[in-house]
Amino acid sequence: MANVFDVAEYILSQTKDLTAMKLQKLVYYSQAWNLVWEDAPLFNEKIEAWEKGPVCPDLYKWHAGEFLVSSNENLKRLCAHTLSQNDKENIDRVINAYKKYTAYELSYFTHQEFPWRVAFAKGQNTAISLADMHEYYASLK
Repeated sequence: MANVFDVAEYILSQTKDLTAMKLQKLVYYSQAWNLVWEDAPLFNEKIEAWEKGPVCPDLYKWHAGEFLVSSNENLKRLCAHTLSQNDKENIDRVINAYKKYTAYELSYFTHQEFPWRVAFAKGQNTAISLADMHEYYASLK
């Protein structure tokens, strides 16, 4: 199975530089929609409900302190290099659907959506349930 760094590296390879916040939201939406389209997670690392929306703490540790992030050798060393062609196509669908929005717009969207609201209501940094993500985004299909 791919890891969150594979997903982040692939997104960055398709988009070039992104703000750290927008990268986090695209990673979140990639996980959410993969759950719907494939009935399986794209990666195993958890995503938490932070103040500005969903954040994968493992990915955050990699880009902490950076406003703009881009693919680099340090990121590539963290990759499991196991994205399938289908995984890439699903991520491309997410990128195409969300690329027109700013990081702040994406953050606003997630604050309106059930998975983040439920987790954040339990306390900041609470893991967002994969089941909640699947149920909510499947209802949008």
